[in-house]
Amino acid sequence: MEIRKLDRERLGPDNNHSQRLVPWDALNAPFEGAWNVIRPGTSSVKHAHHEYEIFIAISGKAILESQGERTEFVPGDVVHFPPHTDHQVINDGDEDFQMYSVWWDKDMTERFAERDR
Repeated sequence: MEIRKLDRERLGPDNNHSQRLVPWDALNAPFEGAWNVIRPGTSSVKHAHHEYEIFIAISGKAILESQGERTEFVPGDVVHFPPHTDHQVINDGDEDFQMYSVWWDKDMTERFAERDR
């Protein structure tokens, strides 16, 4: 068994409130992932990228903003962002919002398939 430990001291605006936990050498996966903690009164940086991405809400409550639309995001919710779709997580509450993000693209999938042969 190999565990990748979360370092909560590293989470903050300097790294977009996240810690990349996947990949690592022993884990062959067709995706990457990060734990995210958005502190009260803060938000992630609005951005878009070429990968597909999902967010899985774990605890707290936040607002998702994407393509000019805003919606509540609470534990148990999962959201999907297609490539090149802007997105941002906003915590206007009074407790930490925690979520896990997973992203992938064709190159990651091909590298996974090659390593898995």
